[in-house]
Amino acid sequence: MSDRDRILALAGVFQSAYLVQEIARNDNVEEPAFSHSINSILVTDAASTLDIFGHVEGIRRGLQVLREKMFGGNGVPDLEMARYVLGLLQLAGKLARNPDMLKAMATEIDLIRSQRETSGNPVLDTVDDLAQLYERTISTMTPRIIVSGEHGYLTNPRTAARVRAVLLAGIRAAFLWHQLGGRRWHLVFRRRRMGEAADMLLAQLEAGSDDNSSAD
Repeated sequence: MSDRDRILALAGVFQSAYLVQEIARNDNVEEPAFSHSINSILVTDAASTLDIFGHVEGIRRGLQVLREKMFGGNGVPDLEMARYVLGLLQLAGKLARNPDMLKAMATEIDLIRSQRETSGNPVLDTVDDLAQLYERTISTMTPRIIVSGEHGYLTNPRTAARVRAVLLAGIRAAFLWHQLGGRRWHLVFRRRRMGEAADMLLAQLEAGSDDNSSAD
């Protein structure tokens, strides 16, 4: 697999971590990043990595955050985001070693996708269903991801559902990253290379190109 595929998958993880922060801290649902991340969970038979996120535009925010973090940002470590990203990668690795849970989740995701087609409120119902799926599966694994934010937001059922659904999207992206050969040590020893790949994809997006050309 190309670096480009791995970068897209890892950008999906960073996009989810960013969205968790925005929702938990500010009750802000950033579109279109939120919708693309949620939709990526339901894409289980994609022809390419890019198809999972719709197109590069669907993962723009994740690429921007990934580039910033790989290049060091403003020099101040974002320990909270690092905790979310590493937690998602660790849980996805554990999920990969749990075939029974994987099979059960795949069956439920197929059902959620089918129900979405007949739902009167597909976005809201899908978020709630995915949040419940996360709660029944991933949240039973350790270490659990502890979300920090404003208590008033996190105790709101709709906000909590959005956070759980976005975390599930992060697990989906992290699982894909593992499948494509991504390893946690890459975050240390390939930081610049990954930052440059994210930068190239963003440059292609700005130039109006999100085709399947390689970023190796």
